[in-house]
Formats: sequence, C-alpha cells, structure tokens
Amino acid sequence: MAKVKSISDLTAYKNAALAGDSKHIVDSSITRLYVGMATCGVAAGAADVMAALQEEIDKNGVKNTIVIPTGCIGMCYAEPMVEIRHPDGKTVFASGINADDARKVVTDYLMQKQAGEFIKPNVGYGKQVRVALRNCGNINPENICDYVAVGGYEALAKCLTSMSREGVIEEMKKSGLRGRGGAGFPTGVKWEFGFKNNSPSGKKYILCNADEGDPGAFMDRAILEGDPHSVLEAMAIAGYAVGADEGVIYTRAEYPLAVERLNIAIGQAVEKGLLGEGIMGTDFNFTISISMGAGAFVCGEETALINSLQGQRGEPRLRPPFPAQKGLWYEPTVNNNVETYAMVPAIIAKGADWFRTIGTERTPGTKVFALAGKINNVGLIEVPIGTTLKEIVYEVGGGLPGGKALKSIQTGGPSGGCIPVELQDTPVDFETLNAIGSMMGSGGMVVLDEDDCMVNIAKFYLDFTVEESCGKCTPCRIGNTRLYEILDKITMGHGTEQDLVELRQLGEVIKDTSLCGLGNSAPNPVLSTLNYFMDEYKAHVIDKKCPAGACTDLLTYKVVPAKCFGCTLCARVCPVNCIHTVDEIVGNNKKLHVIDQNECIKCGACVPKCPTKAIVVE
Repeated sequence: MAKVKSISDLTAYKNAALAGDSKHIVDSSITRLYVGMATCGVAAGAADVMAALQEEIDKNGVKNTIVIPTGCIGMCYAEPMVEIRHPDGKTVFASGINADDARKVVTDYLMQKQAGEFIKPNVGYGKQVRVALRNCGNINPENICDYVAVGGYEALAKCLTSMSREGVIEEMKKSGLRGRGGAGFPTGVKWEFGFKNNSPSGKKYILCNADEGDPGAFMDRAILEGDPHSVLEAMAIAGYAVGADEGVIYTRAEYPLAVERLNIAIGQAVEKGLLGEGIMGTDFNFTISISMGAGAFVCGEETALINSLQGQRGEPRLRPPFPAQKGLWYEPTVNNNVETYAMVPAIIAKGADWFRTIGTERTPGTKVFALAGKINNVGLIEVPIGTTLKEIVYEVGGGLPGGKALKSIQTGGPSGGCIPVELQDTPVDFETLNAIGSMMGSGGMVVLDEDDCMVNIAKFYLDFTVEESCGKCTPCRIGNTRLYEILDKITMGHGTEQDLVELRQLGEVIKDTSLCGLGNSAPNPVLSTLNYFMDEYKAHVIDKKCPAGACTDLLTYKVVPAKCFGCTLCARVCPVNCIHTVDEIVGNNKKLHVIDQNECIKCGACVPKCPTKAIVVE
C-alpha cells in the first residue's frame, strides 16, 4: 500500500494487513507458532528452532499452520520457546527445545497429536496485566503490518484529527501515568512543562531514554525488540503535544538487536507516511533518530544523557534549569523512558479512565519487572501497581529453587534497597518502597535466598556504583569509594563496631549531598541492609563469621578427626598443598589429615572430594 495520507487510509491499511500478512492476529482457524526471537531467545538458539519448524512444516505439507517470529514472550527461563495457539483457543508451550525437538513438534505433536516431554500447558505467569508489553509475543516486531493490525498508529491519528495539543496533555494528566524510569514524575505534567516553555528558535525535542544500565534489567530492551513501533508512535504523540518536530532515542551499543529493529521500524514508518513530513496528510512533521552511548550507567540520568548527546562527557547538570526549560542544545526538551512511552498509545486509544482502573489511586497502571536471582521463573513480567512482593515471588515467579528460604528482595537496581522477608507483603508502589528504604527504580527485582550474605550483597552493588560514578561531585566520587572500602574491610574480617557507625553516617551524608540521582541513591543497599540485617554485620565484625558462608575470608576449613580415614583424596586436589598428615593413625596405617590455616586459600576444592564428609566449613 502507498503512504497513509489520512485516517481512512490507515483503516484501509489495517484491513489489508488483517487479510494478508497479519492474518494471524485475528484468524482463529489456523494454528499459530510464535517463536520468541528477542535477545534471550536468539542467544539460546531460537533462530535454529524457527528454521527447523518452518522446514518441517513445508516438507510435510502441514496446512493452516504458520510460524511467526516475535519478541520476548517473557518466560526467559524456558528459552528457546515456542507458543502454540490452536484454533480451539488452547495454548501450549514447547520450552527449552532445540532444532531436533522443533521437528518433533511438527511431526509428533501437530501431525500425530502426541505431546512430547517438552510440550507443556499454559505456564505463563499468573496475575499479569500487560499494557507496556501488550504486543510483545503477539506480533512480528519487524513487520509494521502486524503493529497496524493490532491498532497501531490509531492513537496518533486520534491525536492529530480530533484532539488539541492541550487535550492530549490533559488526557495524560488525567491518566495519572508516572514515569517508569525510576523517579515516578507525572508524565502529563512533564509534557505540560514542555508545552509551556518556548525558546527564541521555536525548537523543541522529544527524547527517549533507552540507556538501561541496571545489572539484570532488560525491560526496555525487550520492548524495543518486541514492539518498537509503540515507542515511535508515543514519541510522535509527545511531539505533537509539546510542539516538537524531532525525537532522539538514546540507547546503548550493547543492544544491537534493539537498534536493528528500531532502524527497521523507523524506516517502515517513514515509508508509510506515519513519521516524517506531513504525517497522515496533516501539517505535523516529526522525525526520529537513534544515538548510541558507550554504556555509562550515569547516562541514564537525563541531564547526563543530554550532555552525552551533545558530544560532551556524560555528567549531570545542575538543576534548575530543568530539561523542559533548557535541555538538548539548551532547547525545551521532554524525556521519558521506553516503558513510559510504550503505555501512551494504549492510554490515548482506550482513555485515561480505563488506565486508572488498573493499579492504585496514586499510581495507576502497571509496572514491568525483570525478575532475576534465586527464582524459578526468571523472566519479564508486568503486574498492576500495588501487587505485593510475595505475590510476585511465589504466584508470578514460581518461588525459589531447591526449597531454599526467601531472605530478601532487592528492588530498584544497584541504587535500590534490600527488603527482608518479613516485609514480603509490601505492595509495590513508589511511595511504599521508598518508605521502607528501597525504590521502584526502572524495574530490576532480584530475589535472594538463605545462602546470600547481605553484607556481601551491599558490597557488590557499591562496587558497581563506584565504577559507574562520573566523578563530578565529591560525595559520590569519594564517599561511595569510602563506603566500599569499609564494606570490603568488614567482609575480610577486619571490621570494627566503629565501622558500622561510620557506614551509616557516611551513607546518609552521600544521600543528602550528591549532585544527581545516582549518588543520592547509591547508599541505599548499605543503609537498607544496616537497617534490616544488622545481626549479619555484627557477626562479621564481632564474631568474625559470615552466617551465610559467602565471605571466603571469614571461612575456616577443618578436618573432623572422627570422620577422616586418611584416603588422601583431599590432599591430591588442594592447589596449594596445605593439607598435611599428622602422626595419628586413623585406619589401615593411614594418617589423619589436617588443614594448615596459614596456607589455606579457602577455595573449597577439598570439600566435594571427601567421601566421608570429614571436611567442614565454619
């Protein structure tokens, strides 16, 4: 079809898509095989799985069956994954399969109705409500027809043809959508600031913060890989609302598949007249470009991001002026993150009142989380705001593996806090998490079990933030380094009770005096673990023991004489030859083994080799 020059053209394009390339969206008479082709799936071998499926279908002449490459289905723990949707409405999953298994899916399952061990019933996460992820796993992200077929660009058309700029902003304000990048600032209010602020040049910018830097976080990447057009459409809506004609997506070079699909989507949207000059036959112009950063965590802070876009060092600016006043090239600039934008078309299309039926009064809607750590169902989830941590861990995430006990849930990425199991009934929202010393952040959620040392966890996150500090302000540059050094001292067995006092005092000073959000929140892992796990800190400092057995410098490997019969297996694997014999005979003229504590490097190689479990760790 030629360019879309009106809303009627868009409707015609949608109808053509549903009758052609995108018939899988509505045609319930066919069997549809959706293959997760996001980064996690591709890395696990999904491309080979998809090729094998198509090859076997073609070879056997299987009718009314199509294979659709899609984005992240969400269940990353089961990749490579194929979601099979039958004409009768039944959905099953072929999970953790390879190319040979994929062929059996066709020959055994589809043709002979024999379910192999890899065919499972609908194991999708429960309690999910998908708004930002509504299209991920349902469309081919590299085919604009699929996006249009599910209503794509209709929200933009609605804005351009029946809503004023002020009307769009009021609808966003009414929806109560708050930024999902971490700060939770009201999106409509931010757009209103951008609308009201002007410069002599008349130029304004729309930015998309896709610089997702939290360890273990992959929410934004999954959306860009699975539904890139939703972000493009939302940026165009924002541009219309505030009076901008140019948008920039700032992402990281470590996201090659996301960048590739964004480039494809931008090219398709321009070709169809849905981006560029005279969008849908109106006088609204809007272009979008992509800029790739070098992976600096601080560039997730919006003013550091802007500096980076301008070719400067990624360092935060003093505020005010705020970006809505003077942002990119010192022109009024509106910046939101990927997940925030992904919700905008649905809100415009269905209305603010619909959105407010989800979530809580103060924070309507849903939140996407990257669920990781000691959890059975590692993956991407989207739940209503207000869902409790316990519900997420057990009802959505499937609980902890190996029957281990839940110890803590770390939310908010490296700048978040560690929440103890006693507070697992806490609802997930901005204010409640802040009140208990953590934060929502961009959506990282790491589950920790009984084997995790909370002192060591705090040290791990401090190591990251120290490395990622831009160095511009002293509290962050020097203060966090001192925090890390004290934690390192404690985990090595050299800590004192005065160190615990200094940890808290220094952490609070850093929070109060750092220039940007990175420094302000960096002490959260330390302060939250001090608040909730002081017994572990005292064990490290006073008893010189690590209760979880994770701090190797505080471990002692010993041989229990009554269990040792001198087989020498432990001595043979010791890399530093620190296991010796003494004159005591323990059987068959063999001598008792002992471990020289001065030479032992605490590698643990000896423990699994002992057939009688004579080596213990204290």
